[in-house]
Amino acid sequence: YSSGTTGAPKAIVHGHGGVVVEHLKMLSLHMDLGEDDRFFWYTTTGWMMWNFLISGLLVGATVVLYDGSPAHPDLYALWRMASATGVTCFGVSAPYILACMKAGIEPARELDLSRIRTVGSTGAPLPPEGYAWVYEHVGADLLLASISGGTDVVTAFTAASPTLPVHAGEMACRALGAKVESFDADGRAVVDEVGELVVTEPMPSMPVRFLNDPDGRLLHESYFGFYPNAWRHGDWLSITPGGACVVHGRSDATLKRGGVRMGTAEFYRVIDDVPEVADSLVVDTAGLGTEGKLLLFVVLAEGVALDGALRERIASAIGTRLSPRHVPDAVEAIAEVPRTLNGKKLEVPVKRILSGVPVEEAASLDSLANPGALRFFADMAARDAT
Repeated sequence: YSSGTTGAPKAIVHGHGGVVVEHLKMLSLHMDLGEDDRFFWYTTTGWMMWNFLISGLLVGATVVLYDGSPAHPDLYALWRMASATGVTCFGVSAPYILACMKAGIEPARELDLSRIRTVGSTGAPLPPEGYAWVYEHVGADLLLASISGGTDVVTAFTAASPTLPVHAGEMACRALGAKVESFDADGRAVVDEVGELVVTEPMPSMPVRFLNDPDGRLLHESYFGFYPNAWRHGDWLSITPGGACVVHGRSDATLKRGGVRMGTAEFYRVIDDVPEVADSLVVDTAGLGTEGKLLLFVVLAEGVALDGALRERIASAIGTRLSPRHVPDAVEAIAEVPRTLNGKKLEVPVKRILSGVPVEEAASLDSLANPGALRFFADMAARDAT
């Protein structure tokens, strides 16, 4: 099943052979895994990274499993486990790395992490600050392998390479055998500008079919209904002149102000540096039949109140580091950001809920870590409708 970040999860049927080929490629060539490695990735069994982790056995690696919270009793939990078990490839989500950075922890100072030679990151864009934190507080001589793909193909489109340099905020390359391009609105491949992430040639692990989709219509609409003969994945991507890749967030969660397209990732990069804010969600309600508003929802650090001064400080940080167009119309405090079981923010479902779509139609509650967090947005929509 897909993660459910844009609505109900898609029930995807995959073929064994194509996925095995993809994982052998990714793990042996892009991740440089072999029989001397101990491979860990923090994941639920419902996320594609579980399949990716177990496939470590295909290349002879020892797989390390962890059952429990990554933040209990504190954010050192996974790092302690890695130190105790001698993990050599340590994989987590980008939000976990950013949470460690925000908490100010220093794993390499407190623990022996000398065996870690690769740190994997996925699930969301990792900003340059996250790269800097890893190299300063985990290890200076390791491969930071930021990768981006999807459950839809059980692999990555853009990845790292042990033979290429790591640049902060960038993934080193497009994956081997993946004909990935960045398309503009007219379906032209572009370089050094933001476009839609597309795949223009078949890959071994593309879906066989969806469940309950006998004629293939839903599968075709999901991926091939936007550009002729090209798979549109739903992410904003820019490809540098040197061939590196930057994912800017979900294209279906796009924010647009004054004709300027904005990715949610750039907002989070700024807001993450505001110490009073523990977490955040940004939503643009444009396209819901009105001009729409740019709304920023923040989870406050313990003991912090959202007053006029803090609102002004947040707006000033966004306006200064991004542009005046990026300044939200409103900043609201929430108890928690709704997330999927694998930690992804629910930007699109929240946008739909704010338009009046019932919670049960906007999101699959079984795929969420905290479904109760959506009640705030349903109540907000109800108030706005009266």
